[in-house]
Amino acid sequence: MTYTGFFQQYLGQDWGYFVATITLILLIALPVMLGVALAVYFDRKIWAAMQMRRGPNVVGPFGILQTFADAAKLFLKETIVPSGANKGVFIIAPMITFTLALIVWAVMPFDAGVVLADLNVGLLYIFAVSSMGVYGIIMSGWASNSKYPFLGGLRSAAQMVSYEVSMGFILVTVMLYAQSLNLSTIVLSQQGNILGFLNGNIFNPLLFPMFVMFFITALAETNRPPFDLPEAEAELVAGYQVEYSSMAFALFFLGEYANILFMCALTSVLFLGGWLPPVDWAPLYVVPGFVWMLAKMALMFFLFAWVKATVPRYRYDQLMRLGWKIFLPLSLFWVVVVSGWLMFTGHFASIPR
Repeated sequence: MTYTGFFQQYLGQDWGYFVATITLILLIALPVMLGVALAVYFDRKIWAAMQMRRGPNVVGPFGILQTFADAAKLFLKETIVPSGANKGVFIIAPMITFTLALIVWAVMPFDAGVVLADLNVGLLYIFAVSSMGVYGIIMSGWASNSKYPFLGGLRSAAQMVSYEVSMGFILVTVMLYAQSLNLSTIVLSQQGNILGFLNGNIFNPLLFPMFVMFFITALAETNRPPFDLPEAEAELVAGYQVEYSSMAFALFFLGEYANILFMCALTSVLFLGGWLPPVDWAPLYVVPGFVWMLAKMALMFFLFAWVKATVPRYRYDQLMRLGWKIFLPLSLFWVVVVSGWLMFTGHFASIPR
């Protein structure tokens, strides 16, 4: 019996489907919110360890409740709307950012069959939703009616658009190998495809450069160092969210970390084999698939934190040059290389015409 069928058996066809969908949404959204809180804590702990200091260590055991204390502080603060701001757009902007950061998880498979919406065009859905994230940033910068948030919003929007183009070409190379836009199919296509026993596109010599480029573009997409220009206090007074306080600021913060976790999950699915173990060996499949998925997400998040603790910030002109003059032509060239290789080796022979 399927997950949805269990509810339909006791509640009827329509109500069973509705309750099953709502339950699955909560099973995804609530762990994501908890994951965001833990991600902030481990982010700060990793930075502290690399800089030889203690990090959060007072509130709760080992300081693990520090993030929840910060959340309570933001919740209890007053929400201040600037007198000259467009109040409607000012309030809606962080809500858009937070909502988009949650709905993109709908197509993310955590294990075989464990996905809210197993769309055949899952990659296109992700690309469409992530592209809409620019609206929240532009709206927040414009609605504040201040030059600093406005300039910060323009910078952030240009940054996201610049790296989304090359990210699209990177996704094309993975799609060509899997011959599908479905994320579950992409994961299964990586099973034992390298040397007959390695799971993951990261072990493919043609796709490993795309993994490196995707990781860098993910840093730029999520405004993480060395591309954290929206939070470069010496340049733009914290960027597009400078006028926000209380829960409005918290929504931007939650959306940013939810996007970081999603990029970790997407990298795991596209290049690390998703819920598959790294080696196609029967005893490793005893470990549940979602455990492998979470372990790979944790590894990617450690790399995100590692970069922040060690790499200096780019200048804005360096960021634009990297996106448009290096990543864009290189990713486009690599699409030609990968497609040519797959055509030469007969990889497309099984596609129906």
